[in-house]
Amino acid sequence: MDEFYMKQAIKIANTSTYDVPVGAVIVYKDKIIGQGYNMRESLKDPTAHAEMIAIREASQYLGGWRLVDCTLYVTLEPCAMCAGAIVNARIPRLVIGAWDPRFGCCGSVEDLTRHPKFNHRVELVFGIMEAECKALLQDFFK
Repeated sequence: MDEFYMKQAIKIANTSTYDVPVGAVIVYKDKIIGQGYNMRESLKDPTAHAEMIAIREASQYLGGWRLVDCTLYVTLEPCAMCAGAIVNARIPRLVIGAWDPRFGCCGSVEDLTRHPKFNHRVELVFGIMEAECKALLQDFFK
């Protein structure tokens, strides 16, 4: 199932035209209830990351901010802001396509999702469709 939903995140990432192609989907009971792609440049909004947009949409769908029975699939390892939002939303499982050695805060640069002082920790799954997720970024930055 992880590959199926990561493919959906990749499709959504390809929607982006001016922004770095990152896609995210949130799944609840085998249904996508939130999705987003990076819109930081197009919206001129530093918080318009794929994960943030997907979290907002999923919260609206469920009628609350606790996404306790959800899984978030994202093509690129979340930054500090997004990792913090994932922890705050109580998302229990995060599936990541590619590492982000510059800004990643789920294990690369830092790990906010499993910080021992936080009351919520996230199960991480790395490397699902990693080559395809890396290719999105490599093609964009050519």
